[in-house]
Amino acid sequence: MEEPQKNDLNIVGPEKEDPLESTSPQISVSEFSCHCCYDILVNPTTLNCGHSFCRHCLALWWVSSKKTECPECREKWEGFPKVNILLRDAIEKLFPDAIRMRFEDIQQNNDIVQSLAAFQKYGNDQIPLAPNAGRVNQQRGGGFFSGVLTALTGVAVVLLVYHWSSRESEHDLLVHKAVAKWTAEEVVLWLEQLGPWASLYRDRFLSERVNGRLLLTLTEEEFSRAPYTIENSSHRRAILAELERVKALGVKPPQNLWEYKAVNPGRSLFLLYALKSSPRLSLLYLYLFDYTDTFLPFIHTICPLQDDSSREDIITKLLDLREPTWKQWREFLVKYSFLPYQLIAEFAWDWLEVHYWTSRFLIVNAMLLSVLELFSFWRIWSRSELKTVPQRMWSHFWKVSTQGLFVAMFWPLIPQFVCNCLFYWALYFNPIINIDLVVKEIRRLETQVL
Repeated sequence: MEEPQKNDLNIVGPEKEDPLESTSPQISVSEFSCHCCYDILVNPTTLNCGHSFCRHCLALWWVSSKKTECPECREKWEGFPKVNILLRDAIEKLFPDAIRMRFEDIQQNNDIVQSLAAFQKYGNDQIPLAPNAGRVNQQRGGGFFSGVLTALTGVAVVLLVYHWSSRESEHDLLVHKAVAKWTAEEVVLWLEQLGPWASLYRDRFLSERVNGRLLLTLTEEEFSRAPYTIENSSHRRAILAELERVKALGVKPPQNLWEYKAVNPGRSLFLLYALKSSPRLSLLYLYLFDYTDTFLPFIHTICPLQDDSSREDIITKLLDLREPTWKQWREFLVKYSFLPYQLIAEFAWDWLEVHYWTSRFLIVNAMLLSVLELFSFWRIWSRSELKTVPQRMWSHFWKVSTQGLFVAMFWPLIPQFVCNCLFYWALYFNPIINIDLVVKEIRRLETQVL
């Protein structure tokens, strides 16, 4: 009985050998050959049709033909072809000597090196514009981000509807109404907008029924006496300074975003889009052409003096027309050069009490734009394109100037409803779009072929 068992073991033994060990000697280089150069595949790149080629062969084909199609079956590929990592690792483990020799030959060929660089540059430019990018993002976890974007879009819509339904008409704002026609309630409204401290004097103005005509006749001495009794000298100076501005303009000067938009619809729309695409040029424009009314309050808000930052409210900073100190200029220029969007975020942060949700949208958008700018600089650095920065800056300046001139020429023909739609779109929906752009940039870096 033992003899048959021994024979059975001899029969079973060979069948239990490792199939990989028994077949590996049968694999030859020809089974992993490129159909362009008919040599072993180096950095094999697999197209949508399933055919694989050496990456440098595909690059040479693209440079010579400028066609995004398979060299063998002529089927067009979608997106930008990637290296087949699994196939590459398998070939390098099976035939390390052959791959090493091929790499040495490739690196010594300048035509191949230049073709690979041009092909990769083309791919870097095409990745963000890939036609199926949205579909790929969903397959790679984009569902979560699309849900977040949908939720934020809903919040923006609700906020916009609430804003339109609750806010008074722009034509009813005090910035459009002559001060001599103000009622007592409107005078109190003007007073309260000077800051939280002004609420201390609200009842006194109401009890005296101070209307617009009476307000124009009041002096500092009358403010200090009964019935107003404004004992705080800094409060009196703030009221008188704003009253002088009202007398000079004949109406209430704008003191928040909506009043500024009502008075300067074209400039507000221009600044909203210009600060997004060209923050440095926009701030330079404010310095050159709107220094007193906009730039001075801006720099006093984002770069306050240490002794003033703790005691001044936002309206007081808005009314501050003093020339900035050297310390303020130094802080501003550093942020202006390296973090221009942070200036916008800091300005919006100081307006949180006035524009609660709108300021938050602006802060988030400024942070996202800073990240996108960082990605742009990194892309230029990684591609060794620093020499092209001056040319890019000049092209950008020319583009922005041309667009600004074009809008200025056709501004009288643009309906106000269209301007409002563009304004609110840039204000509430651009942050949502920028979130998606940041996510795409992060994924592009993760999948980029180095």
